[in-house]
Amino acid sequence: MIKTDILIIGAGPTGLFTVFEAGLLQLKCHLIDALPQPGGQCAEIYPKKPIYDIPGFPEVLAGELVDNLMEQIKPFQPGFTLGERAERIEKLEDGSFLVTTNKGTKHNAPIIAIAGGLGSFEPRKPMLDNLFKFEDKGVAYMIKEPEVYRDKKVLIAGGGDSALDWSIFLADVASEVTLVHRRNEFRGALDSVEKVQQLKNQGKINLITPAEVIDLQGGEKLEKIIVRKTDNSEEIDLDVDNFIPLFGLSPKLGPISDWGLEIEKNAIKVDNTLDYQTNIPGIYAIGDVNTYPGKLKLILCGFHEATLMCQSAYQRIFPDKKYVMKYTTVGGVTGFDGSKKEAPKAVVKSIE
Repeated sequence: MIKTDILIIGAGPTGLFTVFEAGLLQLKCHLIDALPQPGGQCAEIYPKKPIYDIPGFPEVLAGELVDNLMEQIKPFQPGFTLGERAERIEKLEDGSFLVTTNKGTKHNAPIIAIAGGLGSFEPRKPMLDNLFKFEDKGVAYMIKEPEVYRDKKVLIAGGGDSALDWSIFLADVASEVTLVHRRNEFRGALDSVEKVQQLKNQGKINLITPAEVIDLQGGEKLEKIIVRKTDNSEEIDLDVDNFIPLFGLSPKLGPISDWGLEIEKNAIKVDNTLDYQTNIPGIYAIGDVNTYPGKLKLILCGFHEATLMCQSAYQRIFPDKKYVMKYTTVGGVTGFDGSKKEAPKAVVKSIE
């Protein structure tokens, strides 16, 4: 039996940052994640993808963000149950929760923080008869290591941020990048759309719209793709090494959806007026897994939700204690390992 103060389900960026905020309150955390390593999608799907909206980082690779978060929470010595899925939950007589994984590992905590991101997910695949034949033989649904595409002819299909961002990134890696989208308009950020247009004008990206991929050809590996223009039915034969359809992920909550939580559009409803608690007292949902009026699925929003959730969790665990918040610039950071990052004395003195 693993006992902790806060049991975090999901070890993505929001789950990891929860450890830090809980640690400032001297609350111990343990994390469960079905993936074999911490970091969630940032580590598993796009570790080399740049992120631009993390405060203080004009640009940071997703994998580097995870590494920084792991370094930040190291003093608070979190526990991890990795490669296992949270399967069942039971409320015990003392009011705490017992969570059992698919491998039978039991965890006990008075507070549950569900930070499962999009939940379990699988890529949305195009409807092509022989698609499966070329999977891992030129066809991939995510980019983990961009260097795989060095000096290769790459075709990306999609119209969202991932398709735009990776087209821009691979323009300096691959020998040839082709972006195919079924519409002339894209769903991604305006600056990314403008950047793709600039790269097209510079001859670094071959942009084909409105169009769709209709056939894959090759022997032991992918060799050619047939693209059809949807406005005039013109068919274009393209020699390629790699095909990357980026049509998003199909998220599923998995076993969590059977825990009696209030679900809306495959997300967990929470009260955002105070602490992101679910309809079950003591169980919170933070990050992309939750929903409430005005919800934005951004990492920085998950960080904010985690901070308020930890304050509420402290009051639930210690109802008779009054916590007085101190800025880390004043109180420093004291880890469970005995380490302490002192606040600069000049700063403390000036504030006093």
